[in-house]
Amino acid sequence: MSQPLVVKKDDDLDEEEYYSPFLGIEKGAVLQEARVFHDPQLDARRCCQVITKLLYLLNQGDTFTKVEATEVIIVTSSLMKDMNSKTDMYRANAIRVLCRIIDSTLLTQIERYLKQAIVDKNPVVASAALVSGIYLLQTSPEVVKRWSNEVQEAVQSRAALVQFHALALLHQIRQNDRLAVSKLVTSLTRGSVRSPLAQCLLIRYTSQVIRESGMNTQGGDRPFFDFLESCLRNKAEMVILEAARAITDLNGVTSRELTPAITVLQLFLSSSKPVLRFAAVRTLNKVASTHPLAVTNCNIDMESLISDQNRSIATLAITTLLKTGNESSVDRLMKQMTNFMSDIADEFKIVVVEAIRSLCLKFPLKYRSLMNFLSNILREEGGFDYKKAIVDSIIILIRDIPDAKESGLFHLCEFIEDCEFTYLSTQILHFLGNEGPKTSDPSKYIRYIYNRVILENATVRASAVSTLAKFGALVDALKPRIFVLLRRCLFDGDDEVRDRATLYIKLLDGEATVGETEKDVTDFLFGSLDVPLANLEASLRNYEPSEVPFDISSVPKETKSQPLAEKKATGKKSTGPSSTVNGPVPTIDASYEKLLSAIPEFAGFGKLFKSSTPVELTEAETEYSVNVVKHIYDGHVVLQYNCTNTIPEQLLEEVMVFVDASEAEEFSEVASKPLRSLPYDSPGQTFVAFEKPEGVLATGKFSNILKFIVKEVDSSTGEAEDDGVEDEYQLEDFEIISADYMLKVGVSNFRNAWESMDPESERVDEYGLGVRENLAEAVSAVISILGMQPCEGTDVVQNNSRSHTCLLSGVFIGNVKVLVRLSFGISGPKEVAMKLAVRSDDPEVSDRIHEIVANG
Repeated sequence: MSQPLVVKKDDDLDEEEYYSPFLGIEKGAVLQEARVFHDPQLDARRCCQVITKLLYLLNQGDTFTKVEATEVIIVTSSLMKDMNSKTDMYRANAIRVLCRIIDSTLLTQIERYLKQAIVDKNPVVASAALVSGIYLLQTSPEVVKRWSNEVQEAVQSRAALVQFHALALLHQIRQNDRLAVSKLVTSLTRGSVRSPLAQCLLIRYTSQVIRESGMNTQGGDRPFFDFLESCLRNKAEMVILEAARAITDLNGVTSRELTPAITVLQLFLSSSKPVLRFAAVRTLNKVASTHPLAVTNCNIDMESLISDQNRSIATLAITTLLKTGNESSVDRLMKQMTNFMSDIADEFKIVVVEAIRSLCLKFPLKYRSLMNFLSNILREEGGFDYKKAIVDSIIILIRDIPDAKESGLFHLCEFIEDCEFTYLSTQILHFLGNEGPKTSDPSKYIRYIYNRVILENATVRASAVSTLAKFGALVDALKPRIFVLLRRCLFDGDDEVRDRATLYIKLLDGEATVGETEKDVTDFLFGSLDVPLANLEASLRNYEPSEVPFDISSVPKETKSQPLAEKKATGKKSTGPSSTVNGPVPTIDASYEKLLSAIPEFAGFGKLFKSSTPVELTEAETEYSVNVVKHIYDGHVVLQYNCTNTIPEQLLEEVMVFVDASEAEEFSEVASKPLRSLPYDSPGQTFVAFEKPEGVLATGKFSNILKFIVKEVDSSTGEAEDDGVEDEYQLEDFEIISADYMLKVGVSNFRNAWESMDPESERVDEYGLGVRENLAEAVSAVISILGMQPCEGTDVVQNNSRSHTCLLSGVFIGNVKVLVRLSFGISGPKEVAMKLAVRSDDPEVSDRIHEIVANG
């Protein structure tokens, strides 16, 4: 219960007496007052006050679990007596309170009363019993499931709220049985539900059945879709909106099937109620992303909403128009938005900017007017997020529309002349250094860059020095002028600026290293850092100065995931180095390398390539908790079993895992290291090592049995018995898959990284992925098979999208860089086709990636 139930104030009840239930409440006092329930002559108002106090305590998070048993009996017996009161309000309140404080044992005693209350003629009592059933379903599901007949009867009630609560409870009872839910929806879509609230629920359940069953709305037998269409003609506005939203959210819905929903939403656009206008334009905005032509008929109505007093409605209207507009309407929309932008908050401006970017990519010939609009609003006042959205949009347009490069770079240069955000200045300078030298007249950007050296803070000055060096490396005609400017930077007051200037002068002058070529200089300046900065920082901090110089190749290349909550919160123990168990990205932890290298049996395996996230081999809350970490070497695999004993009365000794690799024929066991002792709640590790052929992508399934000697522990002394018993515990199977041989390593600029790869290594082929629920499922499946890192957020697929491009990067075993470009499309009824393009440092690895996908 989110709000305490308060009795309606009577005229003869003064203010002090009415509010007294909430003044100076103490649990003991309430319990004492509860005893008066035994008095048959109890005043009705006094009884209502006591009930209200009990409810108020429950809403404050208090419980009766800490009071004496006698007081619990007093309260529960009093409430049970009040359940049979002749006053319906007392009965309803008593049911709500009692169901919040009783346990499963007492529930069986009052089950008969609750079942009677569900079918009670008074809707207040029936609703109270149904809501209590929803709450009890979480704690005593088996008891509540026995009420199905009574709840089914309540669904036929004429009371709107009772029907709503009954339908919600009945669905929750059957939610784990897909067939039962389908039958429920089928029986109710025939017209027995009258309550608008219940009809909204039924529409949602119907949509769920359609999605889960994969029904084709275009077929001849489509009763569920016909029901949704019939709800568009309902008298209740909430039902119409819910039905329209459900139809537009269906997968594979056609423009013809959208027409009735679009029509009713168009009518709501001219409603006098702001909430209806907002709901309609919000739904249309979502539809415009996938079916823009279906929404074009509403454009005239939405243009009138641009001047709506509600800025949320106006923002959704303008962004929808930007999605549905044609090339001829772009200039007119830009004029309308000029005044509109000054009247809305930054969060709405960001939405508009993103819509303009999409429109420009849709109509590249209109880039001039759209780019000018972005540059104008870039010079206006605004916060960091708003300015960053504009800058990001201009950069994307420059990359995707070649003709927009010159004007886009010029707008960015003008912006950094008066930019108050250091992050944006450095971002633009970095981009300018990559794209500026490739323009027809690179010299015109030097003035803007060197102004940053003179006028800005140290961070921006250092970035400007790097940008100047890039111009000097790629434009020979500018190199003498760049030398002059860099030499002036040698007298800067900041160490970073001076160090960069010194480094770049020597690089450009060919003094850095003997044998260094011009290509080496270019690679140094333009090449992307292939190790995560966080890992590089950690390695530098751990480096101890010695005669051996720091080697950047020793830095782990794996992307580290954010630490998760402790596994104890989910009823499991996490053990061993790096206790991130359920993280989506595997990590190489330096402590793993240190741990394995200290074991003589594994010291000769070479450098560790990858460590997986722990794979659980036991269920939660079992006697023993075991997970396995797969450590991958070039020619070996070491399995680290993290074990935890969760039984206080036992000590385990000589713990080891017997591994059956009969289904992994390419692996042969070469070493193992048992765990001598495993006390209660003290994690330990046991290891098994396998040899595999080098250069072979060995995969297979491993069966596991935990073997140990059990010794009983005296709980009083904590000492274990001398004699033990051999025992074993069956663990879950796990697999070594192709993704285990790939590190997830991201790249900051996929396009530059792709172009820098040798085109001769590219391998392209097309694949059919069969029937999929949607493109998001197909993208997720391929990413999981390859085990690579998605770049630039391309792993996110828009709803109902029929095509998508996903960019992946990684490092294959042997430290071979790999880039993948995936193009997905729906070629038939949910038939997904994929085009796979791979580039890598080794053409053989490109072929292997195709083999992995073909066999996946």
